[in-house]
Amino acid sequence: MRVVSICPSNTEILAYLGKLNVLVGIDDFSDWPASVLTLPKVGPDLSIDMDKVEALQPDLVLASLSVPGMEKNIQALEERGLPYIILNPNSLKEIANDMKTVGEALNFKKTGEEKAEEFLSEVAELRRIASDRKGKPTLYWEWWPKPVFTPGSVNWLTEISELAGAENIFATENVASYQTDWEDVKRRNPDHICMVWVGVKEEKMRPEFVIKRPGWKEMKAIQNGNIHVLEESLFCRPSPRLLDGLRKLLEVI
Repeated sequence: MRVVSICPSNTEILAYLGKLNVLVGIDDFSDWPASVLTLPKVGPDLSIDMDKVEALQPDLVLASLSVPGMEKNIQALEERGLPYIILNPNSLKEIANDMKTVGEALNFKKTGEEKAEEFLSEVAELRRIASDRKGKPTLYWEWWPKPVFTPGSVNWLTEISELAGAENIFATENVASYQTDWEDVKRRNPDHICMVWVGVKEEKMRPEFVIKRPGWKEMKAIQNGNIHVLEESLFCRPSPRLLDGLRKLLEVI
């Protein structure tokens, strides 16, 4: 099988399944594990170069709709008649289901099922441990600063918050991604601010600018020094690496 992945989370699912040997091309943002960096690149995930994809003669393209704007990739795959499947999970269970989907599509169904069960068992154990934790700190996840986007209840980061024994302050919103404003965040007054700006490396995120927002110095998180710059690759991609992100989150809260 010749497979092209056009989204980092899809590449990471293949890695978790131990099947990177089928990959012949990746999008520009796929950067884990390091072994994939030598593969041909087919462009950024929001503007894939379909000429490059087609030239790789894939038996299957692992596409995604996890970021608004990826729809045009699907349209281009359709126009060229390239075989593809779409992965678009919002929850940890859906990530496990995608492992099964990929396994079945690439003729290693048993591996997909076994790894999915392994992942869900680890999640269940982490949930059990979280239920024993005392107190429940509140978290504000900032995906984007202006306009403000943050995960709602229908998103993996709400689950990751719960597995850390904490609570996403925007779990009240029944959507995957919620647009709000600085005043609303201030009113909800979280215990911790988690900066995970999508597509932005940690060194380019500036907590000092966040602190200067109108009235934010009064917030508990800032008064207690609980503003955290986290690796967006461990929190913004719907892949099994979210559990690595969870372990980092537990360290900081």
